[in-house]
Amino acid sequence: MLEKKGILYIVATPIGHLADISLHALEILKTVDLIAAEDTRTSKVLLSNYSIKTQMTAYHEHNEVAKSKTMLELLHKGKSIALISDAGTPLISDPGYSLVEKAHDEEIRVVPVPGACALIAALSASGIATAKFSFEGFIARASSARKALFNTYIKQQTTLIFYESSHRIVNCMEDISSVFESDRKMAIARELTKTYETIVSGTVETVTNIVESNKNMQRGEFVVLVEGYRKKKNKEESVPEEVMETLSTLMSECSLKTAVSLAVKLTGLSKRKLYQAALELEQSSKH
Repeated sequence: MLEKKGILYIVATPIGHLADISLHALEILKTVDLIAAEDTRTSKVLLSNYSIKTQMTAYHEHNEVAKSKTMLELLHKGKSIALISDAGTPLISDPGYSLVEKAHDEEIRVVPVPGACALIAALSASGIATAKFSFEGFIARASSARKALFNTYIKQQTTLIFYESSHRIVNCMEDISSVFESDRKMAIARELTKTYETIVSGTVETVTNIVESNKNMQRGEFVVLVEGYRKKKNKEESVPEEVMETLSTLMSECSLKTAVSLAVKLTGLSKRKLYQAALELEQSSKH
């Protein structure tokens, strides 16, 4: 008889406030055989807060290959494992993809236990368009590489979202300002759900000035959002007053259609614009 395989749970944990964890997640963390944590010291704070005594093992980018093999062996033996990251949803700019991929290849059940995710939290509260977005994770450290990425989004209609560190946020904002137009909408969310949570939304120019002039806005963990391209609507110039007077005089002597045709020849303005102006004059004369 084949031994029943265990389940790999992908458990989202709080991104700041310890209360931002689901009842389902707490139940799973208490009942699995093992918790694979990115940093056991960080996760110990969360587990201690909820009196969870489940055994932990470190699972991070430096031991991912070797530890994945060990964990898959345990899963094949019927042990259930919860994968967690330091904060938020595992695999989103955190280790775990290779383990989940191999689990599927080996027909081990993978169950998501949803919860907090910094990029989604930031997007939902930013005031930036949410219909379409692209997440780039932690972007390149080099200015030239950042600018190259930003240039690919100049005409894209999707909101660009990425994570940035306190060490690079000022330089990153300078690169954003050098690539995107100054009136493009953007937002920065820092320290989400923590004591000093701040969400600033405005134009590229406004947000850049705030970050550069306020030392507090250069501390913490950042989610940066730049709204997608929107074609600017050309403000249609109104018909000059002297042209309106000419059009009114013509309308008093001939039909609206003829008056508009003559006005087009006399002024060079578009027929559509003059026809609309003629209709407005006609309506106002009836009142």
